[in-house]
Formats: sequence, C-alpha cells, structure tokens
Amino acid sequence: MNYDIHLRISHKYANPAGGGRHLLRLMPADLPGEQRLVAGQIDISPRPDERQDRSDFFGNRLVEFAFHDPYDRVSLSLQARVNRLPAPSPDRNPTPLHRLSDEIAAHSDLSPHSPAHFRQSSPRVQLTPDMTSYAKGQLSAGMSATDAVLAVGHALHRDMTFDAKATEVDTPPAEAFAQRQGVCQDFSHIMIACLRGIGIPAAYVSGFLRTRPPPGKARLEGADAMHAWVRAWSGAATGWLEFDPTNAVIAGSDHIVVASGRDYFDVVPVKGVMRASGRQKSSQSVDVIPVA
Repeated sequence: MNYDIHLRISHKYANPAGGGRHLLRLMPADLPGEQRLVAGQIDISPRPDERQDRSDFFGNRLVEFAFHDPYDRVSLSLQARVNRLPAPSPDRNPTPLHRLSDEIAAHSDLSPHSPAHFRQSSPRVQLTPDMTSYAKGQLSAGMSATDAVLAVGHALHRDMTFDAKATEVDTPPAEAFAQRQGVCQDFSHIMIACLRGIGIPAAYVSGFLRTRPPPGKARLEGADAMHAWVRAWSGAATGWLEFDPTNAVIAGSDHIVVASGRDYFDVVPVKGVMRASGRQKSSQSVDVIPVA
C-alpha cells in the first residue's frame, strides 16, 4: 500500500525565545521487506541557523536544528510517500517460549536491532511485579513466544480502556496499568513491561496510523494521528513481530513506522531546549492518504 503523508506542527510563543536547539524524529523509516520510503522532505520555518540530518543509534532518521537569534514561532512540515507492505504470515515453526532465552543468548552481537537492548528496564519502562504477574497469567503450557506476545496484547486490549484524559505524556506505565486506562503510549509501554517481565525482548514503535471513516462518511483532513505500538522479538525464525495493543491487531499495511527504540524516550517526535518565558500555543495535523 502506498501512502502520501502530510504532517504540520506549529508552536507560537508569547515572548520570543532567546535561542534553542531541537531534535525531530518524524521521517518514515526504510525497513527492507517491510516498508520503503519513496521520497520525503522536512521543512522548518523560520530557517534555522544550524541543521544536520543524520541517524541515531537505532537507525531512526533524525533532524537536529538550532536558532541563534530570537524567534517567536516554529513551523514544521513533513511530506513523504511511503510503500508499506502487509504484515508477514505467522511463522510455521515458532520458538517455544521456554526456549526463547537460549535463542536470545545465541545472539551475541550488539547491533541496533539485537534483542539484547530490549530485555530489561529502560528510561521510561520499569519492570514491576504486578505487570510481570499479569503477563504470566496470560500464558499456558507449551505456548510459543509468538502466541505469548499475542495473548498479552489481546489481554491488555480487553482489560484496559482508551482514555485520552487519563494520563499525561510522562505518566509512568505502572500508574496507567494500575488504573487500567491510557492512550496508545500507555498501552505500548505496559505491553513492553509485561513482555520483558516474562523474558520476551520488546521495543517501542512510533509512526502513523491510517484511520478509516465510518461507512458513507468523508475522510476528514488532518484527522489521522501519530500512533504507537510494540515490536517483540519472538525467536530466531520469527524475528520481530509488531503488535498494536490499542487496537488488538498485528501491525500491518495501515501502520507506517517512523522510529523504534527501547521506549518513548528514544523516539520522541519533537523535543529540545530553549530560553523562553510565558505561554505557548501548539497545533498539529496529520494526513495519511492512500495512493492508488
């Protein structure tokens, strides 16, 4: 499936900022066999005094830019065309969960996508007895690692409620899990903690999700959104499996990957520091448009 993606983000400040440095992770990824970035461009207004386009440790496309002089607004614009392939068929020879640790140990490299980076607590995901116990409660004898990932993901979708007002961007996963409410970031962080607690390496994915209007209704411009889901390493044969616990589906052609890392800390779409005071206003719109 081909998509044209248009993202617009604007920030306006009550008082000019005296200078600032920012990082963007907004450009869709190139993932062999999964997703191809056909073309993409990020525009920044006003034009920054410094700009560097590079990749981070996990291979995510990164734009670093800085302003030296005062500025009272920043506008960001992404335009990209992406070819996203369907999700692969389930592996016919899945790894039994009890043998997964042996296959992880056999991965001795520390390359960016090695499962070794995604087994323990990370800056935004702390393993807790409650979430580990919950994950263990979804397991059954003889279950494969893939089945365990799906069981935990479906259970969280069943037991949690999506509520955009229940949490903030910095709400700890343990708090969201205790109240069984949150948004896609919370669903994903909780699933990651659950999987790591039972020995399954799990990563956080940020990206775009194609939304479908109700039958007979026109698609609304700007109605699509940035989204989050999970990548779980399910064995040497299966590799990384993507699952969206917010929607209880294996991530496929409607999920467009931008960045992945240990948790949200590694993939924040826009962050930075600046010298400023007073209020600021922000707006964002995303269009994910299928292309015939």
